[in-house]
Amino acid sequence: MQPEDVFRVSIPLRDKCSFVVCCQWHGEWLMMHAPMRVITVEREYGSRGGEFAHDLAERLGWRLLDSELVSAAAKRAGVAPELAAKFDDRLDPWYYRYGKVFWHDTAYQMTGLSEEQVFDSERMLTLIREEIMTAAKQGNCVLVGRGAACALACQPGCFHIFVYATLKAKRDWFTEAFPKQAQNAEQTLAAYDKRRAAVIRKFYQQEWCSRGLYHMLLNSAMGTEAMIASVSGAAGLEIAHPVAAASSIGPTGAPC
Repeated sequence: MQPEDVFRVSIPLRDKCSFVVCCQWHGEWLMMHAPMRVITVEREYGSRGGEFAHDLAERLGWRLLDSELVSAAAKRAGVAPELAAKFDDRLDPWYYRYGKVFWHDTAYQMTGLSEEQVFDSERMLTLIREEIMTAAKQGNCVLVGRGAACALACQPGCFHIFVYATLKAKRDWFTEAFPKQAQNAEQTLAAYDKRRAAVIRKFYQQEWCSRGLYHMLLNSAMGTEAMIASVSGAAGLEIAHPVAAASSIGPTGAPC
């Protein structure tokens, strides 16, 4: 199934460990019953979604796959992780993509290189998608960003989350993390999200922040404990060391 052909809604069952996943495929509804074994976390830059994913995986006792996806792609491609990191959440420049159309007919044949031997953003995204699919088959993992929600669209046993924050909250985080660049906070925050959106649009033909891609949207102003409690309740998962979540909920702050 291709993500662009899929619409989904998940309905928790009474046993609190399984979901009915309903997908529309060329006008027909398909229903699959499966326990939740994979969580994907997409996030706005500066929303602390990555930190939430780390804490969620730790509390569930599951594997966290964030930069690990990039390292695995680098290993499969036979390139240095540092090189692969330069292609993370990025598209190749327009002139490279334009020229590549002609290389298929000329340069690739002339140099004897196959697509598998050329490492670029497209190759990187392909390898990461394969890593995502492999991880999902193994289960019990939290996947961070990189189109995981799109790659696993309509896959049974997957729960998709989008973490966002107000502009003020993201600006405050950026200023604390990068004080020397504080004057460029809003531009940098917007640039990161714009780049991520462009990658998803190009590779998956989806809008990165489209609500229909996700089962749950979480404002990080809730605090980590409230977010984890919300996910565990919605996905029917048992978490280690539950705490009172309400005490961690903060104000939403100024609107974006």
